[in-house]
Amino acid sequence: MSSLILDLLLVIALLWSALRSLMTRDLFRAVVLFIVFGLLMALVWARLHAPDIALAEAAIGAGLTGALLLDTVGYLRKKQQESFP
Repeated sequence: MSSLILDLLLVIALLWSALRSLMTRDLFRAVVLFIVFGLLMALVWARLHAPDIALAEAAIGAGLTGALLLDTVGYLRKKQQESFP
């Protein structure tokens, strides 16, 4: 029974983070929600007894891609501040 509740909470959290990351107008918030989505997906893969995919999702999906997207948001904000002195 408790595993069913955990699975339902994971599904709700996944849907919430996916919808929020798509609906937000702030790029930084969207990237942070994307990272949260990737970490939640890693938990889902772990719950499905696929630890190799869970590790890949956490490392590549949330970690590497999230870091690159955060760097890109920082670059875009810097360029935007330079164009409007």
